[in-house]
Amino acid sequence: MPETENKHKHLRPLTATPQHDASSRPTAFARTGWLRAFWPTQIGVDWRERLRVVVGATLGILATALACHWLGGTAAVAWPWLVGPMGASAILVFGVPASPLAQPWPVVGGNTLSTLLGIACVHWVGSPELAAAIAVGAAIALMFALRCLHPAGGASALAVVLTGVSDPTFAFFPVMANSILLVAAGIAYNNASGRAYPHMQLPAAAPAPREGEDKATGADLDAVIARYNQVLDISRDDLQTLLQDTQLHAYQRTLANIRCDDIMSRELITVSMGTPLPLAWALFREHHIKALPVVDAAGNIVGIVTPADFIRAAEIDSSTALDLQLRKLRDWTGGTAAGKHEVVDQIMTRQVRVASADQRLSSLIPLFGGSGHHHIPIVDTGSHLVGIITQSDVVSALSRLNPASLSLSATREGR
Repeated sequence: MPETENKHKHLRPLTATPQHDASSRPTAFARTGWLRAFWPTQIGVDWRERLRVVVGATLGILATALACHWLGGTAAVAWPWLVGPMGASAILVFGVPASPLAQPWPVVGGNTLSTLLGIACVHWVGSPELAAAIAVGAAIALMFALRCLHPAGGASALAVVLTGVSDPTFAFFPVMANSILLVAAGIAYNNASGRAYPHMQLPAAAPAPREGEDKATGADLDAVIARYNQVLDISRDDLQTLLQDTQLHAYQRTLANIRCDDIMSRELITVSMGTPLPLAWALFREHHIKALPVVDAAGNIVGIVTPADFIRAAEIDSSTALDLQLRKLRDWTGGTAAGKHEVVDQIMTRQVRVASADQRLSSLIPLFGGSGHHHIPIVDTGSHLVGIITQSDVVSALSRLNPASLSLSATREGR
């Protein structure tokens, strides 16, 4: 079967995209579906991760409390040695260490600067209600401007207003001291337990796409994030990694469901054991193929013949003059059947790797990728030849799945 015809002619659709009509949705969902937003979703981590977070937050607060309690005992002003917003900071530092809101600068800067703003509101705003509102709002604006948005920062600003703290040194001890010690504990514990902290937030420089390669890059993700225009509690690089891994998982799942029967070429060019060699060679040239299955009278595969078999049978090697090397081969390809070999049975390969029609394509990919196979005959429950799969068939099938995922998979496998 010509490989140029194998690429598209017998390919079945590999996936189907269901079509949904928005007008068919129940009207009751439009009236009551918003109530589902109040139902909490499950937190998608296992018990090991939950235990890691609990232990980390406990140890982090304990270390911070012990150190600041000791330092607070020598302070001239009897400030509290540990402030409540550190509990919120601990959840972020140990529970979501990859979050942009949990990085060292947001923790230290967000808490400290917000506390200073709260103290300023205590001095300059008379009404405590108005001071509380202005302190929180101004703290959020300042954290946005200085790239240190941190939820506990809002709590720090509010706490000093409600307690009437008016001394700016409170922002440095205990608030800044608490924050620095908690971050230090987070760096030690998260890295010891397999979580990178601080977590890189800046996107890595992406290589320029090669010619003919899918040009969908991180710039597309940046455009979508900009259009979304909301604060994301995940770094841009982590989001891109999740999208790529999701795409790869979907590709692998779809690939696992493809069977040989879905992509094999069914219109076959075959020969018998008694086919003269000149005729077999003419079939190679006429149909531009690289393999001819050899079948018996019942259609069962008994061997395969390739141009390499012709060369091997001609006993071509580097120790013989070139004209002598090609003499036997010229006898066959020139239309005469000279020499000791005259029919396909005398030169064909008898040990043939075959696959069944219901076999999964994923099991054959290693054969094409690492074993040097270019074509694999497909048989039914017996040895009756029903099709053939070539490298062109495989590449065409994979490209129909998802070209981006295919290139990503090839990159990760080093191929």
